Amino acid sequence: MAVTTEMAVESRPGAAPAPAPAVSVVAPCFNEIEGLEVFYRRCTSACRAAGGTSYEIVLVDDGSSDGTWPAIEALAAADGHVVGLRLLRNHGHQLASTAGLAAAMGERILLIDADLQDPPELLADMMRLMDEGADVVYGLRTDRAGESWFKRATASAFYRLLSWLADAPIPRDSGDFRLMTRTVVDAFLLMPEHHRFIRGMVSWIGGRQVALPYARAARHAGTTKYPLRRMVRLAVDAVTSFSIRPLRVATWTGLGFALLALVMFAYTLVQWARGHVIDGWTSLMAATTLFSGVQLIVLGIFGEYLGRLVQETKNRPLFLVAGVRRGQQFHSVPIEFSRLPPSEQQAFRLAWRDGALDGSAPPAARR
Repeated sequence: MAVTTEMAVESRPGAAPAPAPAVSVVAPCFNEIEGLEVFYRRCTSACRAAGGTSYEIVLVDDGSSDGTWPAIEALAAADGHVVGLRLLRNHGHQLASTAGLAAAMGERILLIDADLQDPPELLADMMRLMDEGADVVYGLRTDRAGESWFKRATASAFYRLLSWLADAPIPRDSGDFRLMTRTVVDAFLLMPEHHRFIRGMVSWIGGRQVALPYARAARHAGTTKYPLRRMVRLAVDAVTSFSIRPLRVATWTGLGFALLALVMFAYTLVQWARGHVIDGWTSLMAATTLFSGVQLIVLGIFGEYLGRLVQETKNRPLFLVAGVRRGQQFHSVPIEFSRLPPSEQQAFRLAWRDGALDGSAPPAARR
């Protein structure tokens, strides 16, 4: 059963509001059953070492098909620090991460993948840097174990290209692994775009952002969920989200070839006036193919931006949540949850934490 905002802000009579946890760990999970238990144990140890018992671990099931959600439910039922968030379908890593950030209640929020390539044990060092005044502490990869030379080379080229193209400074060799203050996360949640590049969006927010160098490990278990196709899509989203320079390059390229075409046309007229017949079927076809190729590339660049504009104007929800598992209760979540401002999302977070919402689960959400 869907709930309303009015239901969310109800509180139990005589109950004082519990303080927000000191830190929330948000981890999107897609078919991570093989390593989820180890990830939970290491996160729990890291949280207790960094902040005692004031923490929560938000595990987001991004439409998994391998038993990840039942495992999350079991962890949430056994440990009150675990919050399970189930999406109605697979939304992708960036939107699943956004959903987890929207559900997190902590004063500081650690975003981390569940594959254990990024060590949760760095949380204590990140907390220390934040105590010294940082608004964001992001992991800076000094080594990438378990990755092929092709992935390392393309990642290096991508970050350097992005740093040249982007209008906002985006640190090289960094991922989404980062600790953020509540203020930064609330600012991030106000951004409505669907094609998201989280590390760039957080960099755009500003504040004092500090790097923490570390060596990235190989996956603990399973296979990568970012094949080449998804990596290319993420790269295109990053460029189109943070730069219009490709449009300018397309414009100047078009102008350059237009001038070249005028020069060739003038040359052709001169040769015709002098009575010289220009031979060269091959050269004519080569020139035609070249100009056609450039036109298609320019149209493709414009199409990428136009397609994203069309997607944004549809104004669909960023993500759809089937429900939240906390302890023994399963709370339904309103369809419009992703569109609510952070203050109203906080009202729902408080309500499902305090048991003020309906604990029944819709059949579709409990399959």
